[in-house]
Amino acid sequence: MPHQHPATIQEVIQTEREWVEAHRQLDLATLERLMADDYTSIQPDGTVIGKEEDLASYRSLTRRWEFADSDQYHVRLYGDTAILIGRWRAKGVNAGQRFDYSARFTSVYVKCEGRWQMVTAQSTPITHTDQA
Repeated sequence: MPHQHPATIQEVIQTEREWVEAHRQLDLATLERLMADDYTSIQPDGTVIGKEEDLASYRSLTRRWEFADSDQYHVRLYGDTAILIGRWRAKGVNAGQRFDYSARFTSVYVKCEGRWQMVTAQSTPITHTDQA
């Protein structure tokens, strides 16, 4: 079992909270800063996208959030690497289509040059309403 440091876990959770707030505000500069250069995301349909493709999906400005948040965090530390598992919930409109979405996600953060950056993320839709 990896050695867990409560202060470091809180740093990772705070970085995740910054990530969520940047999504809500469509703050592309913060999203870009929080993503490592080699960031990849595995989408719910299995598609793998990189940093630029992910950021481009926000630049269209066709997404509006009525609600977006994450919670139920569980963090494991392995040196300068953190694995964060949580729940994401969001509701709004994307490219004219309404969505109401809940997912479990895994984000991997690495501490580089004194700050945590996300290197990869993956989400799986929650289909059982008692889990959402």
